[in-house]
Amino acid sequence: MMPIDQRHKLDDELFSYRVSKDRKVFIFWRGKQIMILKDPAVSKFMREVADADPHQAQLLIAKLTGNFKHGNER
Repeated sequence: MMPIDQRHKLDDELFSYRVSKDRKVFIFWRGKQIMILKDPAVSKFMREVADADPHQAQLLIAKLTGNFKHGNER
């Protein structure tokens, strides 16, 4: 099986997140907000990120956001 992050792009920790008081998760890519998670997705996200090492957390967030850079295409 081939490695998922072959070009080691996730080593730079491109993604970050912040949890607000009202249980929303704001996901950032290179400092720009790209997504907001609300319940019940927040609970699942927090469980998965809590058990992950930093590289796995980056991969998890990358998979969660999908291909967000295509503007208004869905």
